[in-house]
Amino acid sequence: MKLLPAPANYGIRFRRVDLDGKPEIEAKVENVVDTQRSTTIGKGNVKIHTIEHLMATFSGLGIDNIIVELDSNEPPIGDGSARIYTNLVEQAGIVSQAEPVKPLVLQNPIELQTGDSLISVFPGDKFKISCTSADKQGRFTQFFSTEITPETWKKDIANARTFCFYEEIEYLIKNGLIKGGSLENAIVIREDAVLTTEPLRYPDEFVRHKILDIIGDLALIGRRLNAHVVAIRPSHTINCELAKKIIAQVSRAEAAVQTFTPPPKQEQKRMEQPQNAQSSQPPAVTKIEDGMVLDNIQVMGILPHRYPFLMIDKVVRIQGNTIRAIKNVTINEPYFQGHFPNHPIMPGVLQLEAIAQVAGILMLRQAENAGKLAYFMSAENVKWRKPVRPGDTLVIDIELLKARGKIGKAKGTCSVDGEVVSEAEVTFMLIDK
Repeated sequence: MKLLPAPANYGIRFRRVDLDGKPEIEAKVENVVDTQRSTTIGKGNVKIHTIEHLMATFSGLGIDNIIVELDSNEPPIGDGSARIYTNLVEQAGIVSQAEPVKPLVLQNPIELQTGDSLISVFPGDKFKISCTSADKQGRFTQFFSTEITPETWKKDIANARTFCFYEEIEYLIKNGLIKGGSLENAIVIREDAVLTTEPLRYPDEFVRHKILDIIGDLALIGRRLNAHVVAIRPSHTINCELAKKIIAQVSRAEAAVQTFTPPPKQEQKRMEQPQNAQSSQPPAVTKIEDGMVLDNIQVMGILPHRYPFLMIDKVVRIQGNTIRAIKNVTINEPYFQGHFPNHPIMPGVLQLEAIAQVAGILMLRQAENAGKLAYFMSAENVKWRKPVRPGDTLVIDIELLKARGKIGKAKGTCSVDGEVVSEAEVTFMLIDK
């Protein structure tokens, strides 16, 4: 095996140099083809077995871009831990690259259960794993919890070796799963005895190796993870299923951000204004207080949205954690040309956008949030009750349910003539312009 440097945004790829064309497989969970006793990725007839220890090393040391060249279908197993990989990577050295790393951040907990295996993940600002390991009879039950950093990886996890129970060996041999297995690269547990060529490296070495496997399998997400993983008797199968669920949740949230919100800043101005030209931008509103009424110009001084995507004409009331705004729906709205010809109805998704925009104004009233942008991230309990037509005045009422750091959650309703036409709970995040 050779580990080669890779450019920024390249990711982690395995290259089979023993095959024609030197085919490559990206280390991503969508390429996982087998999780029986180890994690295997593949494309077509090309496969790479037992990648989890190597992937855990990259994740533990914070490596995002690397090429792994192999002249067989499996990395060298070493002593059954990730120690040899860690030592070699550190000897070669790690270089910082210019491209920023954007960690993957969860919005809601996820829980999975398969047989005796249970795994959950919770939002957090660091990568942490808490794990309980035991066999079916409850023997050698161990628990360990740690934040995953390069320091804790090297000290607490990397040296933990793989293990199996004696009664499993016959099945594993018959199914060709441990052809190179020996006490040189695995620990064998027989009843109450631990068979190994050296003393245990940790008193709870088994659960630490389970954490090593979780790190390696979740590295197949393709991005660094900020979350707290809690696992009971985990397996490669449930680890990889969790990775898929995490990707699905974050993809939905990021798609919502891209759909409902403009980019935070323009990369480049298309035209430079003359030096003495007057700015066409409305003056920014720097302070939002109870009792204020905001006209359209003031609203544009708070929100970045513009025609045809500004869904607020006026804010008529601000009080504590509540706000009310209005949108006059006219036949001149551009979306009525196609939604629908001869039967104009305001799209429900634009009512949802109006809720998100008004909620953003309420969050931005806090002094420390002045000048930031509110990114719409997710919507829950969305209901559309009645159609909204040209000539209606849409009244948007928002109550801020909670605000923690940069994340806010609000409940909103849209009504026409005192009757609710739509409602939703929205979550949004504040970012710098």
